[in-house]
Amino acid sequence: MLAELSGIYQVRLVIPKLTRKFYNYGNVNSYTCMTIVLLTLASFIAWFLSSLAGGGSPFIIIPMVNFLLEAPAVPPVVTTGMLFGNLQRTLQLWQDIDWELTLWYLPGSVLGAILGAFAFTRTPLQWLQVLLGLFLVSSIFTFGFGNKEQSFKVESWFFLPAGFVYAFLSGLIGSIGPILNPFYLNYGLVKEKMIATKSAHVLVVHITKMITYGALGALTLPYLGYGLVIGIAAAPANWIGMLVLQKMSDEQFRKFAIALITISGIFILWDQRNFFVFW
Repeated sequence: MLAELSGIYQVRLVIPKLTRKFYNYGNVNSYTCMTIVLLTLASFIAWFLSSLAGGGSPFIIIPMVNFLLEAPAVPPVVTTGMLFGNLQRTLQLWQDIDWELTLWYLPGSVLGAILGAFAFTRTPLQWLQVLLGLFLVSSIFTFGFGNKEQSFKVESWFFLPAGFVYAFLSGLIGSIGPILNPFYLNYGLVKEKMIATKSAHVLVVHITKMITYGALGALTLPYLGYGLVIGIAAAPANWIGMLVLQKMSDEQFRKFAIALITISGIFILWDQRNFFVFW
């Protein structure tokens, strides 16, 4: 009798434990599935819009990753997603890449990406992001609200130092917006040529950053998986975006790109609003 009661008591203890275990397991699975769905939707929208404006996808993807995962996940997850998305875009528009510009861009960008990723420790650079935001917002005026084809002359060698600065700051503070877009536009690249060349440039930066994050132990297997979700969702978005882009004129693309540059600058300034003591 005592043995039977003891057995029943043990069963009563085990069942709640098993129930809680499977309940928690179900919650984890549900959360993971929802995270994947939301990342997929955000990535598709971001890459589609960036196909029409020459960039800007991180401004949709970064807040979503930060909301769904955790702050340390943002650089490695976004870098992985950007790598695969830009790889697909580079292959799709391979024939439109400006190789002279790319040869100038690569040396500085590789060095800048390595140094920036190593410097990504806890360096407060609010003032720098404010300056970047102001520069981006000023583009709408220097380009005459999209009516001017060029606001300042850009030579191909400009992209050697520009590539270093962009890659360094990208590795250091995560995303700095389409800071080089005014340079591409002033160099004379629009539509497919700008997107193809920029994608090839950014691809090199993200490959370098990803290798560095991996060497520093910041790129875990779950982060890699979430980054792949972002990258896979980019493929159909890029394809559809290119179909729409073909129907846009150079002037429409330029105005859309400048609008994105300005919005990106406003976004950065708003994110750093606490920097202004009078706010």
